[in-house]
Amino acid sequence: MKRNTYPTMAAAAMAVIFGLSFLFTKGLLSYLTPLQLMGMRFAVAALVLIFLAALRLVKLNLVINDLPPLLGAAILSPGLYFIFETYGVKLTTASISSVIISLIPVATAVFAFFMLGERITVVQGAFITAAVAGVMLMALGGGDGSSQGSSHMLGILLLVGAVASSAVFNIVSNSLSGRYSPIDITFVMMCFGAVTFNFVAAIHSYLTGSLANYQWVLKEPSVIIGLLYLGLLSSVVAFFMLNFALAHLTASRVAVFLNLIPVVSLFAGMLFLHERLSQGQALGCALILLGIWGTNYFESEIEEESEETHPETLHERTTAK
Repeated sequence: MKRNTYPTMAAAAMAVIFGLSFLFTKGLLSYLTPLQLMGMRFAVAALVLIFLAALRLVKLNLVINDLPPLLGAAILSPGLYFIFETYGVKLTTASISSVIISLIPVATAVFAFFMLGERITVVQGAFITAAVAGVMLMALGGGDGSSQGSSHMLGILLLVGAVASSAVFNIVSNSLSGRYSPIDITFVMMCFGAVTFNFVAAIHSYLTGSLANYQWVLKEPSVIIGLLYLGLLSSVVAFFMLNFALAHLTASRVAVFLNLIPVVSLFAGMLFLHERLSQGQALGCALILLGIWGTNYFESEIEEESEETHPETLHERTTAK
C-alpha cells in the first residue's frame, strides 16, 4: 500500500463527515432550539476530549495563564461562528449553508491581505470576485419580497457573518499555534462552547418555555444520533483526520478535499432533504465553487513557489493549519 494512502483516505473521510454535518444540524433544529443544539453538541465534544485526556490518549499542556488568549480566540469560534452558522442553517437550507460556509478559505485570504499584508494575485482576486458574486446570486435567488424571502436573506447574512468570524479566527489561531498545540486550542474551544452555550440555552429555554425540548434527547433516537455525529464525529474525529492528513500531505493537496465538503452537502441535501436550488441559486453555487477552487489552486502555486525559495516557511504554514 502506498505511503500516502491512509492520509488520503483520512482527508476524504474528513470531507464526507464535514459535508454531512449540515444535514444533521438541519435535522436537529426540528427538535431543539439553536442554542440548545450548540450547547449539547459542544458538551458531547468536551466530554469526549476529557475522556481521551483521562485515558492519556491525548495530551493537554494547559496552565491557567494560557486561558485568556485562548478564550479570546474561542469567542470568535465557536462563539460567534456557531451562533451565526446555526441560525443561518435554520433560516436557509443545508445545501446553501454548506456552500456559503465553504467560503471560509477565500475570506481568510481576504482578511489576511488586509490584516497581515499577505499576497493576493490578480487571478486570485478575480476568483474571489466570482465567489462574492455567487453569494449575491444565492441571496437574491431565494428572495421574493415575502417574509420567507426576508428570512432567507437574513439567513444568508448570518452565514456570511459566520464566514467572517471563522476567517478572523483562522488568523488569530495561526498566531496562537506557535505557542499552543492544536489539541490544546481545540480543548478550550469545546469547553468554552459547552459552558457558554448551555448556560445561555438554559436561561433562554426557561424564559421562552422551551425547556421541554430537552426531552427529545432521551426520547428520540435520531436526536441522540445527530448529537453524537456533530459532537463526536464532526467536532473530534474529523479534526484528528484533518491534522493526520496535514501531517503527511501538503496543505494544497488537503485543500482539494476541503473543496469537496460543499459538494457532499449539496448532494446530501438534495437526496435526503429533497432540497432544490433555483436557477439563480444554482448559478450562484457554481460561481462560489469556482471561486473556492480558483483561490485555493492559485494559492497552492504561491506555496510551491515559496517552497522553492523558502522551504522552511511552507513547512511552518502547513503544520500550523
